[in-house]
Amino acid sequence: MRPSRFAIMVRFTPRSRIVRALCCGHAPTVTRARRSGWRRWRRPSVLGLLGSLYAALGLGLPAHAQATEPAPVEPGEEAVARMATLGVTRPDPAPDRLDGEGAGPYDRLVIRGATLVDGTGAPPVGPVDIVVEGDRIAAVRSVGAPQVPIDPARRPAAGDRDIDASGMTVLPGFVDTHTHIGNMLQGLVGRIPPPEYIFKLWLAHGVTTAREVGAGMGLGWTIAHRQRSAALAITAPRLVVHVAFPNQFERPEDARAWVRAVHARGADGLKFFGAPPEIICAAIDEARALGLGTAFHHAQMSVTRMTVLDSARCGLDSMEHWYGLPEALFTDRTVQDYPYDYNYNDEQDRFGAAGRLWAQAAGPGSARWRAVIEELRRLDFTLSPTFTIYEANRDVMRARTAEWHDTYTLPSLRRFFEPNRVLHGSYHFDWTTADEIAWKRTFRRWMRFVNDYKNAGGRVTAGSDSGFIYKLFGFGFVRELELLQEAGFHPLEVIRAATLHGAELIGRAADLGSVEVGKKADLVIVPGNPVANFKLLYGTGHRRLNDRTGQVERVGGVRWTIRDGVVWDAVALRADVAAMVAAARRTQKEETGR
Repeated sequence: MRPSRFAIMVRFTPRSRIVRALCCGHAPTVTRARRSGWRRWRRPSVLGLLGSLYAALGLGLPAHAQATEPAPVEPGEEAVARMATLGVTRPDPAPDRLDGEGAGPYDRLVIRGATLVDGTGAPPVGPVDIVVEGDRIAAVRSVGAPQVPIDPARRPAAGDRDIDASGMTVLPGFVDTHTHIGNMLQGLVGRIPPPEYIFKLWLAHGVTTAREVGAGMGLGWTIAHRQRSAALAITAPRLVVHVAFPNQFERPEDARAWVRAVHARGADGLKFFGAPPEIICAAIDEARALGLGTAFHHAQMSVTRMTVLDSARCGLDSMEHWYGLPEALFTDRTVQDYPYDYNYNDEQDRFGAAGRLWAQAAGPGSARWRAVIEELRRLDFTLSPTFTIYEANRDVMRARTAEWHDTYTLPSLRRFFEPNRVLHGSYHFDWTTADEIAWKRTFRRWMRFVNDYKNAGGRVTAGSDSGFIYKLFGFGFVRELELLQEAGFHPLEVIRAATLHGAELIGRAADLGSVEVGKKADLVIVPGNPVANFKLLYGTGHRRLNDRTGQVERVGGVRWTIRDGVVWDAVALRADVAAMVAAARRTQKEETGR
């Protein structure tokens, strides 16, 4: 059977779906074809396609664009309600922790001889011994000086477990402020990555807290994982769940009722993409009254009505990425200089034009530049820039060929990353040298703003947005640290952004974000000095020449990640992920012959 002009042929097997041919870039509706084992995906209506795509991204169609009155959906499950239209199902929940997977918490754990970077911006100090009792830090004791033997009399008593961290650095557990536990569109080219895979990659890179912005697998499913993680029943970071706010309300009171409903279900916060300003401000106001956090990806479809300044004045906690900042800096225009044939649903148009937007805004040091920074700072506003997720735009080959993909990236995820007009973030259809140059210039201007905001006293955090655009969970977070340093942050400022400032954003700084007595025992132990080289944090380690042996060697990689006093062997976690990837490749070869 040959596909028609508006059809996609898909092979369904017991373990995966492999797209055999794609035509015309349309999301599918599924009907049974005659040939056994195949289904034919027909082109849906425009509204059906947009509804599926917008729901997958957490956007929702505007109320006036709904083709029919939608069936009632439990608040927070809007995206899941659309999954059937894509022929996609959620991955299985993360399995319970196995025996030997994570040890502790201990009555007394002692980490000995480490150099400490405490996350507050203070310089490294060591050697220190750190005592953990249960899930809390009980003592941090300086036990000597570098290059001098440690006097045993100065050291705390032995614990139920002692970890020799000499030659290693201890940092606070990282807080990734922009994460996604999967994305339903990944299911169009294979299985959505299982949460176990994502969680282990995060922990293997020291991420002990992840702010999930969207709950794209459904609020109930995501909260269930948050609860199981809090109980240490699964191998996972601590989860903070922000659910996507649907653009479906005509009245502010309806938006407020929805916010109350997701709060009652257990949401920690909301993530906005766009809606009429009065709707968003009402939802933010209701969220603040209920103690919910708020985040906003100021999508181009709504940014002309609400820039970063507008939403910050309504009480928004954080902006995601950079959308809405250049628009707040406009002085000689009110609308981005879109090409006349621009189409937002063509993602190369969307991201190609975005790479030319910062050049249209007021420049560094201008009166408008300084005024926007100062007002955002006064509003205690947070920037979560996620530089890393846009890096492919300035060098797509670098992102596509990163060395960790071979060992740690699932085959289905690699397919999702490849150019495809249906999928979000898979848009490098014909990406040119000029596009990359434009984005390199954009990075310079964007980084300058973020660094200036930090220098003015504004809060900046580290978020990765991995799972899109060739960025892999865990690895993308480490790359974000490198890019913050490129932006002008001192490495100690980078670590503070990735720890204490992230904890402040989620309202947990009393417990998390720095290595201090009384706080939660969330710690990262890594060989060497990551202040001097963040590459030591990558799961693949860092290549360097050993001048003594004349051999190139790999050093680094997080050794242990501790969360709530439980010690995870990061090397073993990475080995688990590598085994998952190898098994998926074997399955793919059995099913496809390649």
